[in-house]
Amino acid sequence: MSASPAKTSDRREQRVKSPRPVRRTITLAIDYGIMIALALFFLFPIVFMIVSSFKPEKLMFDDLKTILWAFIPRDVTLENYSSVFRRVPFGRFMFNSTFIVLATVSAGMLVNSMIAFALARLRWRGKTLILSAIIALSIVPLDAIVVPLLVLVNGFPWLDGTIGWLDTLHVQIIPFIADAFSIFLFYQFFIGIPRDFDEAAYIDGASPVSVYRRIIVPLSRPVFATVAILQALFLWSSYLWPLMATRGEDSRPLTVGITSFYGQDVKWAQIMAFASMITIPVLILFLLFQKWFVQSVAASGLKGA
Repeated sequence: MSASPAKTSDRREQRVKSPRPVRRTITLAIDYGIMIALALFFLFPIVFMIVSSFKPEKLMFDDLKTILWAFIPRDVTLENYSSVFRRVPFGRFMFNSTFIVLATVSAGMLVNSMIAFALARLRWRGKTLILSAIIALSIVPLDAIVVPLLVLVNGFPWLDGTIGWLDTLHVQIIPFIADAFSIFLFYQFFIGIPRDFDEAAYIDGASPVSVYRRIIVPLSRPVFATVAILQALFLWSSYLWPLMATRGEDSRPLTVGITSFYGQDVKWAQIMAFASMITIPVLILFLLFQKWFVQSVAASGLKGA
C-alpha cells in the first residue's frame, strides 16, 4: 500500500531538519583546520630558511627579534648565493649528489623489484628463509654496520686494477643498490596483485621475466614511486657514510660539502642559501611523485585493514 502524501511530506521535512549535514560540515571544518595548522607548522622552518637566504647577515639576526619580520623578505639580495659558489665548488657537489641518487635509485628499482617479484610471485625452496632474513636486515641501522662496511669496501678491487673504493663515487652507490626495506615494500605490494594475471600469462607461454615486465611493473607504478622517493630522500640526506668514505671535494655530496661553512668565520645567511639549494630539489621530487606516493600508502592501508 503506497504512503499518503501527508506522510511523504513529513518525511521530507524531517530530512531537511536533520542535523547531520551541519555536523558533517563542522567536522570537515575542524579536520581541515587541523591539517592547515599542521601544514603551516611544518612549513615555517622551510619558509624561514628560504626567506633568510635572501637577507643580509646582519638583517637576518635583527629580524629574529620580531617573529613576523623573520618570515618577511626585506632588502632582498643574491649575495649569499653568489658567495656559496665562490666559497665552495657547489656545482661539483650538486653533480655528485644528483649522480649518486639517480644511479642508485635507478639500479635499485630494478634489483629490489626483481628480488621482491621472485619472493612474492615465484615458487621455490628457501624463499621464506630469505624473506625472514630481509625483514631482519631492514631493522638494522646503518650506524651499526658502517665501520665493518668501510673496512670491507676498502679491500675491494676496481675496474682499473686499484684496490679500495674509498674517496670515489661508486663507494656511495654500489653498497646501497640492494635495500632490504625497499624489497619488503615491493613484496608487500606484489602479493596483493591477483595471481590470475600470472596464470593467464603462463598459459599463453609467457616467461617469468615477461610476467614481471608486462604485468607486474605496469600495475605497480605507485609502489615504484614510493620506493623511489624514500630511497632518494635517504641518499640525498645521507651524511655519515659520505663523510667517512670520502676525503676530497671531488667525490663529496652536498650534505658533506655544507660542513665547509662551519669554521671560524661562520656566515649563517650563506648556510641558509646552501641549505635552500639542497632542499628545493627534494620538494620538487615529492611534488612530482606525490600522486603515486599517496596511492601506494592508501593501497597499503587497505590491504592491512
